Amino acid sequence: MREVLSHGQGRGGVLLTGATGFLGMELLARYLERSDRTVYTLVRAESDEAAGARLHAVLDDLFGDAQAHARRVVALRGDLCQPGLGLTAASRERLADAVSDVVHCAASISFELPLREARDINVEGTRRLLEFAAFAQCRGGLRSFSHVSTAYVAGDWRGPFGEDDFAGGQRFRNTYEQSKYESELLVRRHATALPVQIFRPSIVVGHSLTGYTNAFNVIYSPLRAFARGAYAAIPGRPDAPVDIVPVDYVADAIFGLAGRPGTVHHLTAGERAATLGEVVRLATTYFERPRPRMLSPALYRRVVHPLLVRRAGGSRRRALQRSEIFFPYFDAHVRYENARTRAALRPLGIEVPPIGDYFHRLMAFADRSDWGRRPVARAEAFDTRYALAAA
Repeated sequence: MREVLSHGQGRGGVLLTGATGFLGMELLARYLERSDRTVYTLVRAESDEAAGARLHAVLDDLFGDAQAHARRVVALRGDLCQPGLGLTAASRERLADAVSDVVHCAASISFELPLREARDINVEGTRRLLEFAAFAQCRGGLRSFSHVSTAYVAGDWRGPFGEDDFAGGQRFRNTYEQSKYESELLVRRHATALPVQIFRPSIVVGHSLTGYTNAFNVIYSPLRAFARGAYAAIPGRPDAPVDIVPVDYVADAIFGLAGRPGTVHHLTAGERAATLGEVVRLATTYFERPRPRMLSPALYRRVVHPLLVRRAGGSRRRALQRSEIFFPYFDAHVRYENARTRAALRPLGIEVPPIGDYFHRLMAFADRSDWGRRPVARAEAFDTRYALAAA
């Protein structure tokens, strides 16, 4: 630990949590490729050697070379769910002296965890990281604490949900939304003492140029079921907004805007958000499937879905059952406003593309990787020949 922390050049490093996850890996790539800063990552592992091996595997996946940028990224065996981040007191001191910015990207994104487990990761993990941030600030200064929240702290909000909106009596549709709301609330309560900043992505999908993802969740589950012919009808309104953003837009925006405390940014499609009707049209065209009927959500859940599940067999039945938890999002009434973020990103040349521009790449990658069953490394997906095939 002492040796690896010596790789940094004093204060000025970045502590990035979640670097082994989908969005975190994209952020790690940007810090390594577009800056000269040392990045410190917390990695759950049984030993320092195992933590280093996990990080090398991430670098190999990202760049096709486990040694790429290895001197500027440090794996620290730690755990957000443990007191003191699972670090020794001496290690915490050295880390606090080495970093000036914290980017908190780690979270459970499961919709199905029991609330207690979701809170242990998303709320208590954030609490422990805030404690570390306060410690780092006391030891010489902290420039920013960037918290990756979610636009879905809005819960069942109806109407426009702005970047300054937060608490409005909304209810939550799953433990993910509730625990992320509670973790953002915790961050907000530290805003008077710490230089906090909040990012709220909506539904994050694969890379807009290659379709690459290693996280086939959320919108991918119902799309996979649809591709297999599971849906003759779906619950929802054709005009229901479906706010989807590609991971490269989210990572570019966080990298470009991090370090501006006191702001909340919606990393959403906003005015460019698709509708359920548009997503269905794109899917029917790509998979050459008949257009499903859109039914009242209440009618579908009570009558149609149970019938479809009973009649389906094997993989179709499992696909239908896995997609049930996403039904509330087909009947959403909220629009995530993002005027502040658009204005901040404009000088950086970053804007969110409409899903119609890259949907075919998402699905082509899903086909090639068999929806994650045949993993494709990010470096391979970004290979020129592979990217051209996906275009």
